[in-house]
Amino acid sequence: MEQKTINLGIFGFGCVGQGLYEVLNRTKGINARIKKICIKDPNKPRPIDMSYFTTDANEILNDPTIDVVVELINETEAAFEIVSTALRNGKAVVSASKRMIAENLPALYQLQVENKVPFLYEASSCASIPIIRNLEEYYDNDLLNAVEGICNGSTNYILTKIFEEHLSFETALQQAQDLGFAETDPTLDVEGYDPKFKIVILLLHAFGTFVKPEEVFNFGINHLNDFDINFARQRNCTIKLIANCRRQNGSVNAYVLPHLIREHNLLYDVYNEYNGVLLESAFTDKQFFVGKGAGGTATGSAVLSDISALLYNYRYEYKKIKQQNQPSFTNDVQLKVYLRFKSPDQVDLASFYNISEKYESPECRYVVGTINLQKLKEAKWLKNKDVNLLVLEN
Repeated sequence: MEQKTINLGIFGFGCVGQGLYEVLNRTKGINARIKKICIKDPNKPRPIDMSYFTTDANEILNDPTIDVVVELINETEAAFEIVSTALRNGKAVVSASKRMIAENLPALYQLQVENKVPFLYEASSCASIPIIRNLEEYYDNDLLNAVEGICNGSTNYILTKIFEEHLSFETALQQAQDLGFAETDPTLDVEGYDPKFKIVILLLHAFGTFVKPEEVFNFGINHLNDFDINFARQRNCTIKLIANCRRQNGSVNAYVLPHLIREHNLLYDVYNEYNGVLLESAFTDKQFFVGKGAGGTATGSAVLSDISALLYNYRYEYKKIKQQNQPSFTNDVQLKVYLRFKSPDQVDLASFYNISEKYESPECRYVVGTINLQKLKEAKWLKNKDVNLLVLEN
């Protein structure tokens, strides 16, 4: 595609689609233009000329003059159909749909191989942070030990407002929704599903291991209450929702859990809608990336970066898959956790290997101890709103 103007066909014109339109029109030097935008509701007012829009997907998918399909919709099955059809039609594709990608990674990888066309999705993982490309290009060996970080701008905004401005969870969530950082239905964010989809994607590029989202345990911040917040403050900690994948003893584990973070941790000072990612490798120790993790222009800029990369024939090489030494996935790992509950019949303390601290009052109880990740994944008692879990730093 080098040295030519590429024509874009875009699916979706919500927050990210409009962000892409804005950054594309403000950026000089990228030879790309929007030819057509496919939307669902033709009667909805749009901020740009209606001649751009169509409701017929085939106007993009079957147009031989459209070089790149940009998929930016919220419907998982429809997004996969768009992307797979475009790849089969020989079109390069850029996507920001983390759930669709995480749930279909093996199929999407195979489609790229079979049809010899690139599929880029930097915007799916940490918005403005170019983490996938770093994993692909800089960490293209097998010496990476861990990827962990704040991968959801919505929950980080909420937690920042709770700890820095003493807002209630409900007020902070409403602010995040008003600013466009959280959806009207915030379930995927506050329950930790959104960062889980992202860590599944990053796990593939970090270690070459395909993992289904349902194999990865996620527990969010929606059970958080004032007692937990005071527990953190008394220990000079804050709370961050952390997505983590780590290689240990020939296998790799992954999870999304709220953590108690001390001031020395680089993630402590990642505030508001920002994301922060720590990479740990055998030779370089830790490297830290930080950038905006929510918002239309932040995500739109990552989409535009992928479009620009296509001008220079860039594609993911998936070198770690080809190295044939991928670690197997496991949930057999021990975590030190704080578990808060109301009454003993709400939890199964027999699941703990050890308990180092206990507290009881008429209103609340908690324990600090070590438990297996697989036990947590299987624990039905974690669904109780009166029960909360935080991982403690070692």
